[in-house]
Amino acid sequence: MGALKDALRHPDELLPMAALYLSSQRVKRLPKNPDLAFCYDSLNRVSRSFAVVIAQLPPALRDGVCVFYLVLRALDTIEDDMSIPVAEKVPLLRSFHSHIGDESYSSSYGAGHYRVLMQRFGHVARVYATLEPEARDVIEEMCARMGAGMADFAETEVETVAQYDLYCHYVAGLVGMGLSRLFVHLGGEHPSLSAADELSNHMALFLQKTNIIRDYLEDITEEPRPRMFWPREVWGRFANELADFAEPRHRRQAVRCLNALVLDALRHVPFCLHYLSLLRDPAVFCFCAIPQVMAAGTLARCLNNPRVFEGVVKMRRGETAKVMHALRAEEDALLAFRG
Repeated sequence: MGALKDALRHPDELLPMAALYLSSQRVKRLPKNPDLAFCYDSLNRVSRSFAVVIAQLPPALRDGVCVFYLVLRALDTIEDDMSIPVAEKVPLLRSFHSHIGDESYSSSYGAGHYRVLMQRFGHVARVYATLEPEARDVIEEMCARMGAGMADFAETEVETVAQYDLYCHYVAGLVGMGLSRLFVHLGGEHPSLSAADELSNHMALFLQKTNIIRDYLEDITEEPRPRMFWPREVWGRFANELADFAEPRHRRQAVRCLNALVLDALRHVPFCLHYLSLLRDPAVFCFCAIPQVMAAGTLARCLNNPRVFEGVVKMRRGETAKVMHALRAEEDALLAFRG
């Protein structure tokens, strides 16, 4: 009902919202193959917005990206499960890549839909086995490197901006690099894209930093213990403890720190636009551009906004629908960033 009221206040969003609704309904139509059906159902449950975007990709690329996402989501579930003792978690993170093709692998880490993914991971493993060898190599390599990076940070606080960049590289930059390789191997993009690691990394860091900035309150109140990635080099200029920002009496300093982190994230934007200019397939362009523009919109709402420390700050559903409906070419992305 809230979304409908918003749309009535913003009638220009009605058509995009209707188109987004139809797209979301199409995503729910699952393949007949039970393994693929599980993969796409899981994708829709753990990331509905990503499921809608991935559905626009060509079939061969779509399956590869879906498996890549679920493999890394499973790894991320282990990292995010704060009930796992660090001494147990570190070897799990370092070895998870060896289970990608193991149809018998199952675990009970995580909660909700993430736990179901872990418990029934054999479905993902069977679809992984059907991918082209080059795609399997990409997925395994990136998963291994990501797991090793997560393990390195399992007991380490993010102290400097350089460490902040490195952590974001491990958990997101490697995803961007892997996707670029899949775009070449499965999607027909120019082979030079596989070598554009720096640009791929910037694309992913922009998204990851947006999430880290936006999720301050959720992360600082996480049970059984918080896991924060705001770098001390930045927040230490404004507070003695990172948790201080959640207190209303520290709101002015909290917003100053927030603005510094938003400014840091914006340094990746020129590289993101350069990357988008290299893409040839309109479907791949939309797949990459939509999250970037949504991240830019989220950062615009976070900038100088004390509500980041009080709740969730995000784009309205109608605004999201407009982005997904309007982005078709590089010029659209440029206009969206400028807006």
